[in-house]
Amino acid sequence: MITTKKLLFAVVLSAISLPSCFAQAKAAHPATAPDPDRLGQTCPQILKMGSGDWVSYFVDKTGLVAVDNPSGILRAIAAYGKCYDERTSHLAAALGRSGKGPLMGANGNFRDFQKALDDFNLKAFAGTKTAEDSQKAAYVRLYEKQFRYQFYQSYSQKDFLARPLTPDELDEMTKAKNRFGEVLGILPEESLHAVHAAFRQIFDAAPVTNLTKLEIYRYAIFVLAPSKDKPFAPPPF
Repeated sequence: MITTKKLLFAVVLSAISLPSCFAQAKAAHPATAPDPDRLGQTCPQILKMGSGDWVSYFVDKTGLVAVDNPSGILRAIAAYGKCYDERTSHLAAALGRSGKGPLMGANGNFRDFQKALDDFNLKAFAGTKTAEDSQKAAYVRLYEKQFRYQFYQSYSQKDFLARPLTPDELDEMTKAKNRFGEVLGILPEESLHAVHAAFRQIFDAAPVTNLTKLEIYRYAIFVLAPSKDKPFAPPPF
């Protein structure tokens, strides 16, 4: 039989324990603070802007425009990149829930492709004397994010990457190959062969469509070309 004294003790013990349980539950789901570098904008709002427009907006709003203080541009690029990754992750998750996403083999191929891109970047930065913490390197990493997004887009939009190149794109492919040869030839002899080998490995790492091949050439030209040169092609975002 439960005595009055035991029942009273149980009630008191519950009253003491409940706040602790609530505190633990609250701690398990902390509120995510908004990223201050988004300047009150949502990721969809930021991504509606081109990356160049977002950087200009960020610098204007924060006042970080001093020549000796490039942190404003780097922070703006980083904020844009995080939003781009967030959009890609949402697309990947939606595809996974619908059962339309890439299978294990395709994911493995893309990881190999990504690793080859990273290796190319590493060798290209060394050959062009591009510092890892420079504005150019930040833009390169932002540019690289297009490939992961396009990988998932190809599962959500039929023939997104598999379509044949248009006549204009075929013409651009020829020009891109020529321009790549030019910017590759600028490199010092001791770097040229390693960079070229790393570039070829991108195509060997996983099957790529003709459209992706064109994007890779555009990307590689952007990575290798001197900053003072006119861009071969506009950035993808």
